[in-house]
Amino acid sequence: MLLCTTKKKLTMGIKRFFLSVFAILTIFNVYSENSSSKDNSETKSITNQTSKLTLGGYGEAVMSRMFYSNNYKRYSDATKYADATGYGQFDLPHVVFFVGYDFGKGWSLGSEIEFEHGGTESAVEIEEEETGEYESEIERGGEVALEQFWIQKSFGKSLNLRMGHIIVPVGLTNQYHLPTEFFTVYRNEGESTILPCTWHETGVSLWGKLDTWRYEVLFVAGLDANRFGSKDWIKGGAGSPYEFKLATAYAGAFRLDNYSIKNWRLGLSGYIGNSAANTLEPDKFKDLKGTVTVGSFDFHYDSPNFIVRGNCDYGHLTNSEAITIANNNSRKGSPSPKTAIASDAIAASVEAGYDIFSIINRTSLGNNKLYVFGRYDYYDSMYKTSGSVIDNECWSRQRIAGGINYKPLKDIVIKAEYSHRIFKSQYNNENTLSIGIAYAGFFK
Repeated sequence: MLLCTTKKKLTMGIKRFFLSVFAILTIFNVYSENSSSKDNSETKSITNQTSKLTLGGYGEAVMSRMFYSNNYKRYSDATKYADATGYGQFDLPHVVFFVGYDFGKGWSLGSEIEFEHGGTESAVEIEEEETGEYESEIERGGEVALEQFWIQKSFGKSLNLRMGHIIVPVGLTNQYHLPTEFFTVYRNEGESTILPCTWHETGVSLWGKLDTWRYEVLFVAGLDANRFGSKDWIKGGAGSPYEFKLATAYAGAFRLDNYSIKNWRLGLSGYIGNSAANTLEPDKFKDLKGTVTVGSFDFHYDSPNFIVRGNCDYGHLTNSEAITIANNNSRKGSPSPKTAIASDAIAASVEAGYDIFSIINRTSLGNNKLYVFGRYDYYDSMYKTSGSVIDNECWSRQRIAGGINYKPLKDIVIKAEYSHRIFKSQYNNENTLSIGIAYAGFFK
């Protein structure tokens, strides 16, 4: 009898416990729903302070129609391909996932994994610089690109120490490469031709903000002269075909941005470092430094309805003739393009866009924006050559483009663009129509 009474009391106690928990949860749920119906600005502030995990990224999908030949001889035998009907392509230029975490006490982590052109960074292409052979192109070792992986210690707004795999913010595009930060369907064509883009290296960075200034200085691994070429100048030197990045030679970089003028940002950046020692064939570059020096100026004007961006980059490579000869004598299987390398390269561009929705009643449009834009590029990966190196004039180009950017939301943009690439008279000009959709933002 006593046992039955005890069991009955225990059962009633358990029921009361769960009923109490249910009541508390119900009250909490009602309270939460009532709170969410109010202005949630204070709630967002609290969430931002307490949330340690950040998720985000960006991505682009593009459809293009090229009204020119894609035959590898289109520059060496231009007259034969003057009346080409062209070709089309679909592309995923960049799909990037970002994960960040705040450990507390000023320590944080940031990482980005990038899938470029929808692949694993290995591809077969027809080499248009030499004999038109099929070549296996290895952008860098591994199946995916780890674009960023760093741990940061923040001592305050004015001083932050970042260590790991980081962006080298030289030029406009490397610092501002999200698809919502440029009007064209693809990134800045000139900069992304002569410089690595997005340029990322392993090293150490110090950065901070002082009043209307933002600064950053970096110590990173140098480039690999074995992978320089005529079409892309030093661009290929940032990657590595191996499971590691050679770093016998080192480099330094900096970036300085000023925001003191209303609606304006003015930026100055630079890079200097040796490249000849960063190869598995050091004997062929014996006594060579291959010093790469890059200077860049860029600006950004952003008013509520009008945006203008521009840049000018200039680069110089010492020992370019000797590096060209050494690369051409590389043994079979070398990752070197084995093409002529210029001593100097240049890229300059300007783009401007106006939101035509700004002249219409905003009450019916919300925050939708429709920018009409125009753009001009000039770039030459063989701007100057040294000694016996012959300038291939097909790498001197101008590009005029125009189109629209529709932004239904802040983080989403639909783009359409028509471009006209202009060569010197002995080559055929190239026209392209591209349509793309992109996003850039944080999910949490």
